Amino acid sequence: MLVLGIETSCDETGIALYDDNRGLLGHTLHSQIELHKDYGGVVPELASRDHIRFIIPLIQQLLIQTGIARHQIDAVAYTAGPGLSGALLVGSSVAEALSCALGIPSIPIHHLEGHLLAPMLEDDKPEFPFLALLVSGGHTQIIHVKNIGQYDIIGDTLDDAAGEAFDKTAQLLGLGYPGGAALSKLAESGSPIFNLPKPMMHSKDFDFSFSGLKTAVLTLVKKQTQLTDQIKANIAASFQESITEVLIHKTIKAMNHLNLDKIVVSGGVGANIQLRDKLTASSKKNNYRVFFPSLEFCTDNGAMIALAGSLRFKLSKKTDYRFSVMPRWRLNEI
Repeated sequence: MLVLGIETSCDETGIALYDDNRGLLGHTLHSQIELHKDYGGVVPELASRDHIRFIIPLIQQLLIQTGIARHQIDAVAYTAGPGLSGALLVGSSVAEALSCALGIPSIPIHHLEGHLLAPMLEDDKPEFPFLALLVSGGHTQIIHVKNIGQYDIIGDTLDDAAGEAFDKTAQLLGLGYPGGAALSKLAESGSPIFNLPKPMMHSKDFDFSFSGLKTAVLTLVKKQTQLTDQIKANIAASFQESITEVLIHKTIKAMNHLNLDKIVVSGGVGANIQLRDKLTASSKKNNYRVFFPSLEFCTDNGAMIALAGSLRFKLSKKTDYRFSVMPRWRLNEI
């Protein structure tokens, strides 16, 4: 079965083709970073217009690259939420139009489900059940993944998500937008010499809170009489040390609580090298397995949506071409 995947939840237009026998056949991606960086964040109206501009050419480009004809596509999967309303409407409209024109099923996909399943694009795939650490710009969650569509959120962020904290800290250090990756790169040349808080690290639950850490960085930056490149690097390293320690401590605690032996890490922050290295070292020490998607599939992409559509095909109950987008949609409400 061949599934076309369409992702337009925020500021990236992602298109992919996934075959349940041959795997990922190809994917294309257009990022809007250059469009939004002067504003310091995503402008929803501009995002929607850019999706409209690129979505059809990207689909045509992918079909040419893979040598696939439209009539060979068996289903079209698309991100129905959560995300920006206008951006979601672009992808949903095109997907449903293709579904109607080609006479094939359409499969609405939860954006976070795509991230959860992204490691299954790799040759070494995790088997159910497993624990998922989902860390992105909008979400920081620990999820007990029992099977497709069976998700228990046992830990959630009470305020800022990890990715948002990375980007806001990067802005404080003058690294621009989006700054998460730049901050991680800067941290490589620094030392974690500043004693920054590790919020809720020893709480009795599995929840997160990073607003206090972000405020602590702001206070630290203001205290510096001269914010040299080395001091910036040390602040970046100290921030990264604190946030990764909290993420790993809570995840291992949840693993022990649920008696699981597999961890999946996904989302944009899942590309963080220090987080990957620490979890890999911890997995060897504690005798569990950890799975990461390739770096290109940590951020938003069409491949994870096409894969989720393939896995969810038999569970989908959609029988017509009516649709709605869900800008706010919890994973356990699927």
